[in-house]
Amino acid sequence: MKYNIVEIKPEYNKEIENVIRTCLIEYGANHEGTAWADPNLGSFSEIYNDEYNKYWVALDEEGKVIAGVGIGKLDGAEGVCELQKMYCLKSARGTGVAYKLMDIALDYAKKYYDKVYLETLENMTRAQRFYEKYGFKRTYEPVVKTEHFACDVRYIKDI
Repeated sequence: MKYNIVEIKPEYNKEIENVIRTCLIEYGANHEGTAWADPNLGSFSEIYNDEYNKYWVALDEEGKVIAGVGIGKLDGAEGVCELQKMYCLKSARGTGVAYKLMDIALDYAKKYYDKVYLETLENMTRAQRFYEKYGFKRTYEPVVKTEHFACDVRYIKDI
C-alpha cells in the first residue's frame, strides 16, 4: 500500500474523526473516558496548529485518510509532550504506515520536548507491543490527570 503523510488540514478533520471512531468501536472503547468523548475530535486542524501541537494524517492512493498521529503539549508536565490519537484503520495495519507516522511524530517532538507520554487501553495489545518496540516504558502512574480516565495503560519515553 502506498501512502502520503501530511499535516492535518480542515478537509481531513471529519475523515480522521471517522478513523478514530472506527478504531474505538473495534476495541470496545466507544464511551466516556476515551477519545470517543473528546469534544475536539472533529477539529484537529484548529487544535494542532502551533509549534507545540501538530497532527499528521496518512492518505492512501485515493487521498483517503487511513491513519493519524499527534504530538500535543501536556499541561502541567514541563518538557513532556503526549503522543495523541494515534489510530490506524485495520486495512492499513501491517503496511508500515504506523512506523512512518511514529518516526515523524518523534522527530518533531525532539525539537521541543524531553519526554513523550501516552495513554492506551489494556486490550490494545498490538499497539502496546508497537510502543515498546520504540522504547516506550510502561509506567503505572499518570504523568498528569487527563480526561481519558478509562485509559488504563500508560507509557513514557525519553527523547
